[in-house]
Order: sequence, then structure tokens, then C-alpha cells
Amino acid sequence: MALLYKSTRDPENVVSASQAILQGLAIDGGLYVPTEIPKADLDFAKLARLSYQEIAVQIMQLFLPDFSQEELSECIEQAYDQKFEDKEITPLVKAGGQYYLELFHGSTLAFKDIALSILPYLMKKAAQKNHSDKEIVILTATSGDTGKSAMEGFANVENTQIIVFYPENGVSPIQKRQMLTQKGKNTSVAAIEGNFDDAQTKVKQLFNDENLRAKMARNNKVFSSANSINIGRLVPQIVYYVYAYSRLVKSGEIKNGEEINVSVPTGNFGNILAGFYAKKIGVPIRHLICASNQNNVLTDFFQTGNYDRNRPFYVTSSPSMDILVSSNLERLIFYLTKEDSKQTTKLMKELNENGKYTITPKMKEGLTDFLADFAREKETEQTVRKMYEKSNYVIDPHTAVATCVAEKYQEKEELSTVVLSTASPYKFPQSVLQAIKKQATTKEDFAALEELKQYVNRPLPESIQELEHTKINHKAKISAEQMTAYVEKVLNLS
Repeated sequence: MALLYKSTRDPENVVSASQAILQGLAIDGGLYVPTEIPKADLDFAKLARLSYQEIAVQIMQLFLPDFSQEELSECIEQAYDQKFEDKEITPLVKAGGQYYLELFHGSTLAFKDIALSILPYLMKKAAQKNHSDKEIVILTATSGDTGKSAMEGFANVENTQIIVFYPENGVSPIQKRQMLTQKGKNTSVAAIEGNFDDAQTKVKQLFNDENLRAKMARNNKVFSSANSINIGRLVPQIVYYVYAYSRLVKSGEIKNGEEINVSVPTGNFGNILAGFYAKKIGVPIRHLICASNQNNVLTDFFQTGNYDRNRPFYVTSSPSMDILVSSNLERLIFYLTKEDSKQTTKLMKELNENGKYTITPKMKEGLTDFLADFAREKETEQTVRKMYEKSNYVIDPHTAVATCVAEKYQEKEELSTVVLSTASPYKFPQSVLQAIKKQATTKEDFAALEELKQYVNRPLPESIQELEHTKINHKAKISAEQMTAYVEKVLNLS
């Protein structure tokens, strides 16, 4: 049977991979998952001789079978080109006794570039396959990085519009300016009063608003998503787990087949879920370490089986992880229920209505692929400083969270550990400088960047150098309740 995609909330809602990419979120409110885990023959001795692009073709073909190898190769070659400052795309660096998979060499300096560089090409092919002439409207909430990466990917792409919502006071100054200066006639950005969860919840409501969908249809438009709820974004992220392991084998750091741990700074649960799929297809990962900041709702979930968003919300130095409702966790819940859509729907309804749910003891037994812990703000700062002082290696706060949590487990499990380095330290210059210098910096972000360059020992990327003097193109500030009206205005819906 060919691999298809089904909704976590309705077993009858089955679509092709290309249809799942176009829709983003299932019409019943669920998330699409593959109808089966594809069988992979991962020969890492051979994979070690391949480029990132060549590995990407092999892995993505497994999960996107209605795309031909030629179509995927074309998308991959267009996505992973000179936009990435390192020809390896995701280089693996050894520092401080761990391995750092640097995922920030794309144009916006964040791991989101890996998937969002290719999503527009996949979506264009998907529209052709399904004979869709409707304008695709990408509707996205961001906790900092997705917004800029998505807009960069979709800017001026024919027959698309992209609308991004971000928490006004919940992103770094650099992240905010990256979004507000975005060019492209088809891009729109609005700041939301509130936090990321407020924006994300409303975006999901917009997807399922029947009145709004009817207006969209009358105007020959259809919603899709660039968040990791879209499998077109999730599948490309599986690739770099395979790539990382192949590089460890190639360098002789591990023997072929030797288990590793992977520590992932986690907010919306998409990045680590890609690792879960990588393990399922044969990457020798013993544990996926779910690393949280002080918004440690996921730590509590993995340790107790209770998910409870009814808790204080912290604005931290790692804003992309300042999330209390992790959307992609629904996919894992679906697997824990043995693919019971009714039970999954019930738990998601409890979360929506009461802000919490508890999985059964039997479901909790299925969490053995994961370990979880969190880093407090002081620990995050100390980890940035320690990595610089001991290894002359500068990491951003999100990577520091994953490093700190990985070290807590390395004492118990003496395995090689890969830390996913999800953002460049240049995106958070004030926080990183404060950590390295042991004192608060009074410099503005762009002055701080120049000073930080002395410690990082790598040139400032051109996209950051130009940012200070780039024109602000987006100035909208609205409440979550105004998001529907904002979307209708941007799209000129009648």
C-alpha cells in the first residue's frame, strides 16, 4: 500500500502527501501523520559519502512518495544553494565534549531555514499535482524564527500570500526587525498583544472558521501553514538527523550502528518530532532529549504524564521556546494511543477547554524514546559562558538550554551526544554578551553585534549587517481578537 497521510482526529480523512502539504492543518482540526512508518535501508557507510542534498532526496522520497525523485531533486537543489553560507548546509562541530549540528547557516540564521527554504517549492509542485489554481494563503504564528524564515521563503512566490503574527513583546529585537523589514508584495506581518500561545490558538481557529473558509473559497483562495503542523515542513527536518549520524560515522567519531543521544531545544515540538521519525526509520538514537527553558510544560509532561498549561508564562532569553501549548505533541499523543483518533480528540478537547490533560499509565510507558528536563535562566547564561571559556565556542541561548540539559544526562549515559544548535548567537547579541562578560550590556542590539563579533570569531552575515538600516515595511499592532478582521482586510475578502 502506498504511504498516505491521515488526520489524528479522523481515520477516514486520508490524503496524499501533496494534498497534506497544501492543506497544512486537517479540516477536522487534526494534524496529518503518515499511514505507516516507511521502511528505510539506511546504510550509513554509503550515506557518509553523500552530500546533504543527496541524502535529502533519499529521505524525503520515503515520506513524500507522490513526488518523483526528479521533482524532489529539483526542489532540493533550488532550496539548498548559495543561500546557505556553509556548503555542508548543516555542519557538525565538536566542542566541549559534545557535537553541535549547526542549523543556522541559512539566510535568517535559524534552523527554520532548513525546512522553509524548500517548502515553497514543495507547495508549488503540490499545487500542480492537484490541479489547484487557488491562491495559497500561508497563515502562521511565530515565536520568533518561523515568521522571518517563512516570509523569506515565500516572498514574491507566484500565487501565494503569507500572513505572520508574532507576540509583540515575546521576540528578540533582532528577530522583530527581521520580520518588520521583510520585503515582498505578498507578505504581511502583525504584532499581537499577548504571547505566542494566544497567536497560535487564534490561527488554529481561523483555519477552522467555516464562515472565513467560505469567504476564502468565493475569492478563490485557500489557507495553508508554514508552521511545523505542516508535514511539508516536518519531513525536511528528518533529513538532518540522518545527515548528522552519517557525519559522525564518516569522521570516525562513532562506529556504524553505535547509539547516540540527541538534545533538542524544544518549544512547539516539531523539531524533536522529526527526530522521533528519524529514529523510527533506523537512525541509532537511544534517547531524544527534550530540553525546555523555564516554560517547562513539556518536562512535566514527560516526567509525570500530566500536560498542564495553567501555569506562569515566562519571557526568557530563549524566546522561540516560550510556548505552553506545543502543537506537534498531538502527533506523539496519537501514537501513544495506538492511533486512536477518538481518544486523541478527547485529550485535545480537554486541553482546549481546561488547559490540561493526563495520559494513561499505558500511554506513559510509550515515552521511553524520550528524556526531558529544563534549564533555568541562570543555568542558560552559565552554559553560554562556560562553552566560551572552556571551548572558545559561542552558542545562542536556545542551544545553551539544550547543552545544559544534555549535560545532566551525560553523567548517567556515556553516549556521544549531538546538540541541535538552532540559532546563531548573532540573533541574540545582548543575552550572549551578558553571559560571556558576566555583566549586563547597555548597548543596543546592533552595537552589541559588533562587540560580539570579537568573541564569535566568524564574520557577521550580510543579512544581519544590512538589517539596522533596512526600511521598516510592516507596522501593524493588533489584539488576538482582531486577527480575523486583519486577515480579511489583507486579503480583501468580500
